[in-house]
Amino acid sequence: MQHNREAFEPHTCLWIGASWTKMARRPIRYSRSLSLDHYRASEVRGLLNYSLSCCVNALLQSFSATTELLDILKKLHPSDKTGRNNIPLQLKNTLCAMRNTSNPEPHRYFLDCLYSHTIRRFTQQDADEIFHIILNLSQNQMPDQDLAQEIRNLYDIRMETQVMCSECTYVQRVPSSSFSLPLAIFEGVNTLESCIQSFFQRQNLLDGDKCYCDRCGQKQPSTHELRLVSLPQILCVHLKRFRNVGGLTRKLYSRVTFHETLNMGIFAAEGQSENVVSGSPQADENYRLYAVIVHIGFAMSGHYTAYIRPTQDLTWYYADDSTVHPVSWANVQNTYEGSETAYMLLYRKMSRNAPGEL
Repeated sequence: MQHNREAFEPHTCLWIGASWTKMARRPIRYSRSLSLDHYRASEVRGLLNYSLSCCVNALLQSFSATTELLDILKKLHPSDKTGRNNIPLQLKNTLCAMRNTSNPEPHRYFLDCLYSHTIRRFTQQDADEIFHIILNLSQNQMPDQDLAQEIRNLYDIRMETQVMCSECTYVQRVPSSSFSLPLAIFEGVNTLESCIQSFFQRQNLLDGDKCYCDRCGQKQPSTHELRLVSLPQILCVHLKRFRNVGGLTRKLYSRVTFHETLNMGIFAAEGQSENVVSGSPQADENYRLYAVIVHIGFAMSGHYTAYIRPTQDLTWYYADDSTVHPVSWANVQNTYEGSETAYMLLYRKMSRNAPGEL
């Protein structure tokens, strides 16, 4: 859901949704608090806003901080099967160019490539949806299937849907996977852990929600639950802040707290251990937060920015299109609630050989 405040077309206004957006071209500028040497060392750079591209810009900042993704893309070598409209190739070129301060518009061809596929210019975008589109296109257009599988494995959260008939206890199992964990949030105060536990909570399906039981041969009252099968190296969490009420989309500004580290051992807590499929070895993994995609504003009139922490240092940076500057963890925590709220959280699995990181 993107309604950016600034874009490439000079001094024009665009009507989208229920409000006007001013679009003005602005040059790259760097915060005075961020020296050029520090900027080069951190590999963090601003990105110009083209055609309301703040959503893609914020996601590119998170991809740039995901060094594992670039390591995979670097194995891709251009051939007759790749070209200007090839997403993985253009993503690779963009992430490499973002590490080169001499290129004033490292993402321009990538944006053009996206627009040539399914992304429309000057329209509102949802960051989680664009995140999935980019990763799916990167897989589908990758000429090397082994590399395509590496991309999937990097982000793929594998789960199993289990529907149990309340009459005969027959269980139907359906495997599923996703590049992000879509967590519902509720009015009031939430914690990331409570949202995760709610996502995997068993639900009773009664009356109109009854499910067909193959053993009974008819619809029966049932229970429905998701169980975790495996976790990826990069764990993306999507905080579902947009809700449809009476045909209108509204944003939830509820407080959602999260920490810099996340221990998936919460599934082993009382009443939660059944949420892990038997034999799953990854239920007690430790993760460290390294990127936060932020949505600013309202459901139909908003803007995306990003907080990122590069792998080579422990400094957090705030990227608002072409503006980048260092911030503190307290600044990141300001996204718990309010108009500038965390929308996507990206965690990296921590090495078991480095327990001191916690």
